[in-house]
Amino acid sequence: EVQLVESGGGLVQPGGSLTLSCTASGFRLRDWAMSWVRQAPGKGLEWVSFISWNGDRAFYAESLKGRFTISRDNAKNTLFLQIQVLKPEDTAEYYCAKLGPPGEFDYWGQGTQVTVSS
Repeated sequence: EVQLVESGGGLVQPGGSLTLSCTASGFRLRDWAMSWVRQAPGKGLEWVSFISWNGDRAFYAESLKGRFTISRDNAKNTLFLQIQVLKPEDTAEYYCAKLGPPGEFDYWGQGTQVTVSS
């Protein structure tokens, strides 16, 4: 059974940083590209970042470049998202998602909540 489990969210003050993790099971993470997607309260899904299967390519939403860093440890079947200089508008549920063969997301984690507030 494919599972993606996010962790690392929490309440952070503006300007702080967090590293989110996504642990995969039921498949070999090394075989698939992955993404992070977030959903702010009352808003739709927003794509955050993409990383290729071996980590040699990474892309970010234009508005998030410079503060977000996606990475992966295929040996540990784990995906990461480092967020720096957190802003209140980063408050959202953050999901990791696996890209399936058609180039669409075929599996999602349950999400981890990030709240940025003083």
